[in-house]
Amino acid sequence: MRKKIILVTGAAGEIGTALIEQLLFQKVENVLALDIRPVDERLRSKVIQVVGDICDRALLERLISEYEIETIYHLAALLSTRAEFTPEAAHRVNVEGTLGLLQVAGEQSDWRGEPVLFIFPSSVAVYGLPDLQTKRQFSKVREWEWNYPRTMYGCNKLYCEMLGIYYSEYYRQLAIERPVTLDFRSVRFPGLVSAYTVPSGGTSDFGPEMLHAAAKDQPYACFVRPDTRIPFMAMPDAIKALIGLASAKREQLTRRVYNVTSFSLSAAEFREMVIKAFPKAQITFEPDLKRQGIVDSWPEDMNDNDARKDWGWNPEYNLERSFTEYLVPNIRRRYQH
Repeated sequence: MRKKIILVTGAAGEIGTALIEQLLFQKVENVLALDIRPVDERLRSKVIQVVGDICDRALLERLISEYEIETIYHLAALLSTRAEFTPEAAHRVNVEGTLGLLQVAGEQSDWRGEPVLFIFPSSVAVYGLPDLQTKRQFSKVREWEWNYPRTMYGCNKLYCEMLGIYYSEYYRQLAIERPVTLDFRSVRFPGLVSAYTVPSGGTSDFGPEMLHAAAKDQPYACFVRPDTRIPFMAMPDAIKALIGLASAKREQLTRRVYNVTSFSLSAAEFREMVIKAFPKAQITFEPDLKRQGIVDSWPEDMNDNDARKDWGWNPEYNLERSFTEYLVPNIRRRYQH
């Protein structure tokens, strides 16, 4: 008899590591961690580790021959900045990798006679507003508004949301006997702010970059205008959202894809919060026109009323708590000599 597992792809990344830690804290057993890199050394004895590529169909077939997959947290992705430089590779990983995993989940669902739960993190990058006037007019976007992404990463995420909906609602709809289909659920994240990962030049990283530079006593030139406003969320709330949506009863849900967010902040306001914590911070503004154009197409905020109503979403870290309890003390500790 095959062993029942929860599959986490992208398990060695920060979200994957934090998610696995929380699942283990909740006494969840039989977590299979899949990534092209080994997971954190602290977790290796506590999970089933598989090092490999989600695009490797032979690997996926081996996994389904050995394990019964009950839930998939599909975190593996080629992120926004790198995706712009290698769009074909981003499509292969983000779309083809997701499609292969959806096919596996569909096969497993039909074999089990009950749906495999498929949790997918999406992004504010799926939105694309045409100009600043429209951005200010639609200050809090709903899930179905302005889905015209300007980046390969945003295109990938939006299409994968649609693939997930298709495999949940319409897969083999013309067949004489329709199979049992998977249960796809997605959260659209705003810009995620972490105390533990050094920013790597992502499009929403201007805020975290300010913090890390200030903690290291280094000057920082912000790559967007002071008035640039987008939504943010502290990393612990991202984990809370993934597990919260996974835990919800299907009959409670009115959507497959949900916005989640915490606070909205302009670059100037972010700078003020950083200087409040690090008075000697040297932060200036030197907008990069290419990255500015991308951020200008994102909404100022996201409407997450449906998530709050349907499955009780409520972030633990508002603006003040994010800085005073999570970001500032942990980043300061990181760079103490």
